[in-house]
Formats: sequence, structure tokens, C-alpha cells
Amino acid sequence: MSRPLAVAVAEATARLESAGVPSARHDAEALAAPSLGVARRDLWRHTAAGEQFEAYVGRRAAREPLQHITGVAWFRHLTLQVGAGVFVPRPETEVVVDAVLAAVSGLARPRVVDLCTGSGAIALAVATELAGSEVHAVELDPAAHSWAARNCAGTSVDLRLGDMATAFPDLDGTVDVVVSNPPYIPHEAWESVAVEVRDHDPELALYAAGDGLDTIRVVERRAALLLRPGGWVGVEHADVQGESAPGVFSATGRWEQVRDHPDLTGRARFLTARLAR
Repeated sequence: MSRPLAVAVAEATARLESAGVPSARHDAEALAAPSLGVARRDLWRHTAAGEQFEAYVGRRAAREPLQHITGVAWFRHLTLQVGAGVFVPRPETEVVVDAVLAAVSGLARPRVVDLCTGSGAIALAVATELAGSEVHAVELDPAAHSWAARNCAGTSVDLRLGDMATAFPDLDGTVDVVVSNPPYIPHEAWESVAVEVRDHDPELALYAAGDGLDTIRVVERRAALLLRPGGWVGVEHADVQGESAPGVFSATGRWEQVRDHPDLTGRARFLTARLAR
């Protein structure tokens, strides 16, 4: 027999709080909605919990990502399909897209390359928000690439499977913007990573060798070849890399206007630079 929805959500919230889940009330409601086959905003129309609700809550209490359970992740205006094998896009990355849109303002047909596209979040946001843009994206991990292919199906995004270090040689010297959210967590920081991320996001999307900047160095080298003179690059990084990540670009002498930018919480989040003319 189904339980009253209000009681079920309250009990689920307490269970998730005990399991250390952040935003327990939000997650309880977010799981109640698909158990009933409705949007969260329509929960008030129902009085009883759905049959799958307890199973969903059990999975979340075990720290499986909410997005893996619901099968979707929200990113800007997009509803992306996600699950095992792909990095779940984060709200913090949305400010990187804002910077991309500002960087190409005024260009009639901007050419944008997204390195390490994962679910395709950045590439799709740019392609759908910027009319007339030409967007190319690459992903190395076959599992993540398959998720990106689902999300990019029917869009104008040119999605390829391959290594960002050698991606898009046919575009060298012609790209207006290169953007990337690459792996940047040093392996020794493993224990500090949230359980949902550490146990469920693919390692290839999380960890970088050495000081955590090795993949950012690859992005720098590839962007320098892809971009036209004066072209713009934006790269997300860890909040503790607000000086070291821009330093990767400054040290090469290939870049101008190297700057770092915060996310909406005020934490260092991404760097930008322009290829010297």
C-alpha cells in the first residue's frame, strides 16, 4: 500500500540527511517526481508516493548521484541524458558558457571547439544559444562519447571520438574559440573528492597526472594550433588553481590577456586568454 506523499518525502529527507546527502529535501522531492511520472513542480497535485520511490531513495542514500537515478542533468536550458560512464555537468560550468558567448559577440558565424566534451553540455549550450555558430566537440572516452552522441543527435554539433591532443587538425588556425572543462584533480586529492563524484564519475574525466595541470597543458598546446591569431580560449579548473592554471598559459609567451574568473560562489573557476597576433 502506498504511503502519503508528504510522509514519504519527510522520511526520505531524514534518511538522506543521515546518509550525508547534501540538499536532502531537494533530492527527496526530485526522486518522488519520477516515481510518479511527473515534474517536481507538479508534486502538489499528488497525495501518495510512487511505487519506485523507496528504491530510488535507497540508491541515493548509497550516494549514487541523483542524476544517475533520474537519468537527466539540467544545464542552462538543456535537459541532458546522463548515467554511468559520463561526467555529470555541474552548475559551476554554466558561467564558462556565458564567457564563450561574450567572447564571440559580434561574429557572424563563430567557429567554436569544445575539447573534452563529456556529455556535450558546453558544446550543446553554445550551439543552441548562439544562432549561426559552428560548433565542434571531441571526447576520448567511448562511453562518454556515446552519451554525448545521444544528447547531440539531431543538432548541428560536429561530435568526434578522439584525443583532444590531436583533435581537428582540419581546423588548425581557423577557430575563434576553444573551450574545455578538462580533468584537473591531482590523484593525491582522491580522498577529498565527494563520494558521488569519486565513485561514479569516470576517472578519465576527473584526474590529471602530476600537479593536476597536465591536461590543461595539453589544452594550451592544442588551442595554440587551433585558434586564429587573436582567438580566445576558456578553460575550467579547480578552485585552488586560480593562479597555477593561468600560469600555464602565461609561461609559454603565446598568449595575451591571460585572466582568471570566479564562478557565482566567488571561487576561482576558469581562465581565459587570447592567442597573440
